[in-house]
Amino acid sequence: MPDFTTTAIALAVALALAGLANWQMRRPFDRRWLPVVPWLGVQFVAVTIAIVMLAHLISLLTGHSFGRNYAS
Repeated sequence: MPDFTTTAIALAVALALAGLANWQMRRPFDRRWLPVVPWLGVQFVAVTIAIVMLAHLISLLTGHSFGRNYAS
């Protein structure tokens, strides 16, 4: 089970990658670093990972598991 530090680092990396992808998508096509990289897909995956890591970080801070718990 990842701890707080690992989750925070993964969240920061995902947000940085999403920011990089957003910046690359806003540049003209001929001035991008790697024009063959699908930056929209990279941004989508990075934001999805960031949302999951944020939910996990909240569950670590509050002590409650994230999601439904039917075995109460």
